[in-house]
Amino acid sequence: MSDGAATGRTGVMSDGVASTAGDESRGPRTTRQWVILAAAAVVLAALCLVAGRWQWDRSESRNAEIDLVNANWSAPVVPVQEILDGPGAVVPDDEVWQRVELEGEYVTDATVVLRNRPVAGRNGYHVLVPFEARLPGQDIVIVVDRGTVPLGRDASGPGELPPPPSGTVTLVVSLRADEPASSRDAPPGQVQAISTEQVLGAGPDGGGWAEGRTVGAYGALRSEDPAPETSLAALPKPDTDPGSHLSYAFQWCIFAIGAIGGYILLWRRERGALRGESVSAGDLLLASDDLADADGVRVRKPARDRRRTAEDEEDALIEAQLH
Repeated sequence: MSDGAATGRTGVMSDGVASTAGDESRGPRTTRQWVILAAAAVVLAALCLVAGRWQWDRSESRNAEIDLVNANWSAPVVPVQEILDGPGAVVPDDEVWQRVELEGEYVTDATVVLRNRPVAGRNGYHVLVPFEARLPGQDIVIVVDRGTVPLGRDASGPGELPPPPSGTVTLVVSLRADEPASSRDAPPGQVQAISTEQVLGAGPDGGGWAEGRTVGAYGALRSEDPAPETSLAALPKPDTDPGSHLSYAFQWCIFAIGAIGGYILLWRRERGALRGESVSAGDLLLASDDLADADGVRVRKPARDRRRTAEDEEDALIEAQLH
């Protein structure tokens, strides 16, 4: 009975070993397959690096914008003619957000509103009013974003638009570059971008009255003197959150390293298997010495650090009887 049990158990082990060998009987990859895998790994790594570089460039651009805001938002106020010296002038890149002082009058009849531009997550309309600013020897017309008003009852237009101060007014605004004209349609008296040409053209009388006096800039209102009877919701300080571009750049680099590293690991594992060095995760967790029985079939002793089972006790009994 003991011999039969031993023989039966040996047979089970033989079948198990044969089954395992059958699962691992796939031949090694050919050179052509390795070349294809290598090319795929390189292409994947290259794409990851391109995405990482794109995120890096976006991070650098965002940091430059933040530095510009921090440098100019609270800088001393200067006369507008120091930056915009006359009609047709544009804002230099390093002067965006600079505070300037203007003196002149609002052209209230030419007021329009900017749609689809939420502020701090709240929907509303920006109130855009052209301003005739007096410069030494000449005037310029600049659009001023005075702030925001909430949506009207049907949300298709703004609610009441409080008028700006009348007569001569002194403004402090932060200069912004004129936005590209929008190709989207808008209802009468509304625009989709703060483009001087489109803002003036959306007014009741068009923009002919300001021809030859406009500049390539607009102003984000900071203060008015005298103050209006009813103030609009003030424009907030520009967002200076750097975002997640830098972390995304590093993540893409890690993915690129993983693509190459995965190929190398796969190659080393297959080379090791061909040399008989393949080790499974289970073998690493339950490592033990191998024994050979009389038939030459290798069996594994139970690991010392796991509890003995009934099957282990039976194996020990059979082994004692054989000896």
